[in-house]
Parts: sequence; structure tokens; C-alpha cells
Amino acid sequence: MTKLTNEQLHYLNMYSVYIEKPKQPLCSLHDVTQCTDEQITHLLATIQQASGCPNQTVTSSFFTRRYGLFISMQFYFLTQYDEIWEGNFNDFYFGVVEEFGNQTISMFTSREYWRNVSRETRETTIRHILHEQCAPFIQQIQRVSNLAALTHWENFFGYLLWHYHVLLEQEDTHAQAIVDLNILQSDAVWEGIADHSLFASYTRGLLPSDLLNTTVRTTCCFSKDVPGLMQCGFCPLKKSKSKRK
Repeated sequence: MTKLTNEQLHYLNMYSVYIEKPKQPLCSLHDVTQCTDEQITHLLATIQQASGCPNQTVTSSFFTRRYGLFISMQFYFLTQYDEIWEGNFNDFYFGVVEEFGNQTISMFTSREYWRNVSRETRETTIRHILHEQCAPFIQQIQRVSNLAALTHWENFFGYLLWHYHVLLEQEDTHAQAIVDLNILQSDAVWEGIADHSLFASYTRGLLPSDLLNTTVRTTCCFSKDVPGLMQCGFCPLKKSKSKRK
């Protein structure tokens, strides 16, 4: 266990991760990864009502985008602080909060679950995040969603792209960011999920800084259809619209 600093708490809060109990809890991460199709459908219906999403398709993408905020913090903390969250899924909650005048979903857990990561265990740690925290969540949501799994993965990747851009720009984190980014882009850590690195396919071998404000995604996340949100900056629909002009 490591003690979170005020700076770390600030970053977590910026990405809708809070070290407290939710006032309006929905479910735990354990519930999401273990529930039946009927339970997932009921959960998405509750999230749809709370967020104002127009249908279950948009809601399922919205939910993975929100969870993607936490996943992006995992990779940011790994590079910036050599720390990750590795806690009990029963003590990780999703809850309804209000942000900028709109209801949305945020994540809640305890400060006791962050631990230090050695430089020697980077690949094992990144594989753990992908296989234990990302893939089971996406597989569950996809079971009742008509969206491809890639849509949900890309919901995580947009945040990662920005974080790696920032980390590569900083002199004190540049070298470690390169190491972590190369591991994430290697096929080895994705074995069992895909036959290649989905993140490498997403970036097409380009640096994060070269991809900002460009059409990176191959799928639409539907953020444009969520009350209070705008079209994603990486949306492929922007490219389609520009071609029609």
C-alpha cells in the first residue's frame, strides 16, 4: 500500500475517481464482471435513466467511456508515480453524481488499494490491467450491446492517447513513458485478448502527439448523443462529413 498525495487525489478527482463512498451507488465492479445478461441489461437501463442517454447502445458506450477514465488513470499513475490500483472489486463502486449540471457516472474506491510497482514488473503489470480490469468489463457489456468490442476498447484508448502525450512531453517521465507505451503496443501483453496489440492498431505506429485532433478512432463512441457531452475529437464521422462537403 502507498499513501496517496494531494496531487494524486486531485488527478483522480479530475477523472471522476473518488476516494469515498458514493452517495448514490449503482453497483460494484465485481457486480459488473459477474452479473447475468438480465442484470447487465437492468444496470444499463438504470444508467440510461440517470444519464439521459437515448438508448441502450449509447448507454453501453457511455458506461465504458466512464470506466475508461479510471483505466486511463491506471496507466498515468504507472508512468508518473510507479503506482497502480490493485484492489478488491467488491470495494470499487460506480455511483451517480452531478458534473457541470448533468447527471453522470463516477468511480469510487478506498485509498488503501494503491501499491508501488517496480520497473522490472512493468510487462506483468500492464498485462494484469488489460486482462483483469479491462477485458472482463468489456466482455460483460458487449454481451448485451450491439456494439463491437473494438468500440469499447477505443473508449479507453482516447484517454490513454492524451496521457501518453503529456507524459512524453515531460522530461522526468519521457523515458518511462516510452517503455510503458512500447509494452502496451507489443503483441505479447494482448495474447488471450487479441492476436495483436489493439492499441498499436489504434495509433498506427505514430506518436500520441502526432494523433491529437486527428481522426484516430475507427468506431463512433456516441458521446455526441449524451446530454452534456460533445462529439469526440477523434470521431471518424468528422472525416465522413468533411468528405461530403
